[in-house]
Amino acid sequence: MTGSILIVDDDPVQRRLVEAAVGRFGHSALTAESGEAGLSLMDGPAAREVSVVVLDLAMPGMDGIAVLQAMRARDIHIPVIVQTAQGGIETVVKAMRHGAFDFVVKPVSPERLNTAIASALKVEEFEVAVKRSSRRLGQTLTFRDLATRSSSMERVIRLGQKAAASSIPILIEGESGVGKEMVARAIQGSGDRKGKPFVTVNCGAIPDNLVESILFGHEKGSFTGATEKHTGKFVEAHSGTLFLDEIGDLPLDVQVKLLRAVQEGEVDPVGARSTVKVDIRLISATHRDLLQQVKDGRFREDLFYRLNVFPILVPPLRRRKEDIPFLVRHFMDKVTPVNPRKRLSISDAALAMLQAYDWPGNIRQLENAIYRASVLAEGEVLTPEEFPQIRAQVEGTVVLEASAPSVVPDFPEDVALDRERPAATAPISPPRGPEPRFGTLAALDERGNVRSLAEVELEMIKLAIDHYNGQMSEVARRLGIGRSTLYRKLKEYGIDPEAERAEKVAY
Repeated sequence: MTGSILIVDDDPVQRRLVEAAVGRFGHSALTAESGEAGLSLMDGPAAREVSVVVLDLAMPGMDGIAVLQAMRARDIHIPVIVQTAQGGIETVVKAMRHGAFDFVVKPVSPERLNTAIASALKVEEFEVAVKRSSRRLGQTLTFRDLATRSSSMERVIRLGQKAAASSIPILIEGESGVGKEMVARAIQGSGDRKGKPFVTVNCGAIPDNLVESILFGHEKGSFTGATEKHTGKFVEAHSGTLFLDEIGDLPLDVQVKLLRAVQEGEVDPVGARSTVKVDIRLISATHRDLLQQVKDGRFREDLFYRLNVFPILVPPLRRRKEDIPFLVRHFMDKVTPVNPRKRLSISDAALAMLQAYDWPGNIRQLENAIYRASVLAEGEVLTPEEFPQIRAQVEGTVVLEASAPSVVPDFPEDVALDRERPAATAPISPPRGPEPRFGTLAALDERGNVRSLAEVELEMIKLAIDHYNGQMSEVARRLGIGRSTLYRKLKEYGIDPEAERAEKVAY
């Protein structure tokens, strides 16, 4: 029995139409008349009842895009089917970039909506099965298990291995979905606390009034609703590792108690008469710029320096695209225990398309895309057709002709990265599928901050010169500027068009 379908639409007629259609498909429905109301349902106790969300994009107040953004910020992973009366590739791209599972245009036919919901439910069920299978394996994660070959991740691994040899606090920074928790687990699995508890807390997903109780515990009767004693996450993690994800979202008053817990190695449960000693390894993580948070008065400076003893920055996936073939193979291999009869491969065209995309949701988004394609694929070869949302966003940037299955690198004994492999059998180069005709521009830098206009402008000019083979009149026309302006900018940036083209040809 599947959960309910949540319908979020400000138009009462549309809500009733979709609700009636959902009922005919055999599903129960919940409705919300605004983005705020829908998000409240997904963020409250009713969230466990929701299996799929049908979300209108054009709503007053919090529109569909804002809801998708809030869901990502709060780590809500319910599949979302967005619908709007305004079609077009731009709308599709915007919705999919913010994590939508599928896209339908009003007025949507019941058959199309039914197909979208059925696919979403099928993928969700599959993901639950994969996670259940992974938990059964129960193996300790080490740095050898990280699917990577990029130099930027090699640096992360070197830092992580050094950190694992001590017990100092670690701060892991990086955008949402880059794998900060995986790095934290690898640190624990490579140190002397392996096999001990690894307790995770998403600080951004806890209501402010419950943060202190969840972290430090409480006594029975210490506040309304405290019907039982609760030990708290610090005590749960005793002798092991406590991973505080999204540490930047902690309220200031809780930060004071956290600082004392880190400094003294003891916590004060709510309502308790005495402190409790704890021995933990603390690893914090954030997608925010904590130093800027300190400057803005939203994060305590003393706590920042206490946590930031050993910082590790995990780069976004768009900065290490050479990892994509290895990650794809890793995620496809996770499908096998759930469906042993299906040994998947991927075409060169599909792999080239995945490498051309900039993955704003990082590894988590890639993982979900592979699972979706694996579930919905009729054959055993994943092609661009199995990635319709990604294809819609990179169409025209890579050649997508059909091609033979790609030989994505395999990993012995399901180990994605073996650092003890002899040099003679060292890293297999990723397959070279169809080359991108031009690349997409990254809007964010390695820390997740918006790049300056000068950086983006410089990259765009270089891209245009290369794309139009140095025909400066066409370059100026396509950029929407005069030739004199173009040449002035070239001089300012120190660009020699002929040298740029010659370097490209030589490469």
